[in-house]
Amino acid sequence: MTNPSIGPSSQVRETDAIGADAHVQPRGGRAAPGRFERPGPFEFIAYVAALAFFIVSLSGTEWSFIAFIEGIPNLVTFLSEAFPPSLKRAEQVSWALLETFQMAFVGTVMGVILSLPLAILAARTLTPSRWIQGGARSIIALARTVPDLVWALIFVIMVGLGPFAGTLAIMVDTIGFCARFFAEAMEEIDQGPQEALTALGARKSGTVFSAVLPAAMPSFINTSLFALEKSTRSSVILGLVGAGGIGIELKVSMDMFEYAEAATIILSIFLLVLLVERVSSHLRRKIM
Repeated sequence: MTNPSIGPSSQVRETDAIGADAHVQPRGGRAAPGRFERPGPFEFIAYVAALAFFIVSLSGTEWSFIAFIEGIPNLVTFLSEAFPPSLKRAEQVSWALLETFQMAFVGTVMGVILSLPLAILAARTLTPSRWIQGGARSIIALARTVPDLVWALIFVIMVGLGPFAGTLAIMVDTIGFCARFFAEAMEEIDQGPQEALTALGARKSGTVFSAVLPAAMPSFINTSLFALEKSTRSSVILGLVGAGGIGIELKVSMDMFEYAEAATIILSIFLLVLLVERVSSHLRRKIM
């Protein structure tokens, strides 16, 4: 039965609208996929500039498919001399591998411990003042943007050659990695428990330890495990600048053209990194 309050013209408009929607809607009731929007003049200029810079950069990096193809025989020669791997220095390689993981583990633990107070000061919802927040974030940015190899060079100058310099470099790199994500995790948690404790007269420190840290702890653990994986990979190359670890063993083997020993070191590094990643993934699944 037609509603008398709706005029004929309104019914016609509704019919036309329904017909138009049915005409636009594809078969199967699925929405039509969105199309790329036509870029504006400034966006088009930016795309062209990026493409031009990429083409120029190919020349600047001396990118050459011919050189790559011509280098394949050298790779085949290396592989033929590297396999089977030599176990002549297996004991020294094992101790260097252990030292590498010790550097990664100690540097990560120390970095995580120092990241926590720095992250609290850098968190928008917890910092005592904007000036302190800006200073904390500047320290985090400095630790994050300077490569760990550069930190290793600095600490070699400071404390001398050896694993201590590499451990300090990994610690600073971990601070830059973890403190940023720790601060973001504390900013993103539910503010309700904090507000409730504040209303009851709790101090700022009590709020942090009773509401903020427990809520953000799963994210802290997840980030710390990722940092350990990252530190394990980084600790391998720090030996190239005298900061301890197995990197120096690899460099010596390559410089002496002892490719079979180098293959043993490379495989050892691969197994160490793979083991750390597997254990880390297992722990993350258990925790999360």
